[in-house]
Amino acid sequence: MMKTATPAASSTPDLHPIEASALHARRERVFLILAGLFLGSMTMLNILGVTRFLDLSFTVFGLRVPMPLAVGVLPYPLTFLCTDFISEIYGRKRANFLVWVGFLVNLWLAVILWVGGALPGFDAPVPGPDGRLPIFFEIRTMTLGVIAASMIAYLSAQLCDVWVFHFWKRLTKGRHLWLRNNGSTVVSQFVDSFSVITITHFAAAAIPVETGEPIWPQLWVFIGTAYVFKFLAAAVDTLPFYLGTRWLRRYLEIEEGEDLRQRAMD
Repeated sequence: MMKTATPAASSTPDLHPIEASALHARRERVFLILAGLFLGSMTMLNILGVTRFLDLSFTVFGLRVPMPLAVGVLPYPLTFLCTDFISEIYGRKRANFLVWVGFLVNLWLAVILWVGGALPGFDAPVPGPDGRLPIFFEIRTMTLGVIAASMIAYLSAQLCDVWVFHFWKRLTKGRHLWLRNNGSTVVSQFVDSFSVITITHFAAAAIPVETGEPIWPQLWVFIGTAYVFKFLAAAVDTLPFYLGTRWLRRYLEIEEGEDLRQRAMD
């Protein structure tokens, strides 16, 4: 049996007055780390976005397979791993709350980019001799053009991830951790890949497609590449999720199949 916290622990000298016990403080600090990784990754991927596409194309049996991948996709799998940890350990309500905080962070990023461009500065938003805008205005133009698409895709995917995760958790009665981790991430990342690519193209025209060519075959290449990357990342993070969840349950003194919301209700 795991030990439970005792009120006496609140007398520990290094605890803040709002921390009820050393165990409570430990649980909140772990949540802060996971939330910080999540929000930091979300901010980074929205700034990077589609500012650059990586060429991961390869050849199989003489056939070239195109694999264009937006650099902003690179930190994205970590966001789903963090929400899965929070869903498993802290419960659905906290995971959903963090998703909405991430949405507000995206709005705040858009406000700062808009204000930063609207205020007077030493550089003007006009192309230089090389035909390029000053770097801030290049980032601003690109980011503001896709941020609406990113937020819609983000909300859809993250809320889908949390809902599917808990759907499988209820269906399997808390067993088969690999199923809810992979099942939720695989479904939600398709939602995200499809939403962000299509909305970015049709609303902001920021996807590098060939004019005069059929659009949907090109968009499916970008959607498929992003999805394959996220699918492989989801498969790879299964082991870290298993090991991380087992370690966190011991470290935070939570029984198997229990989350902190359930314990609070008990």
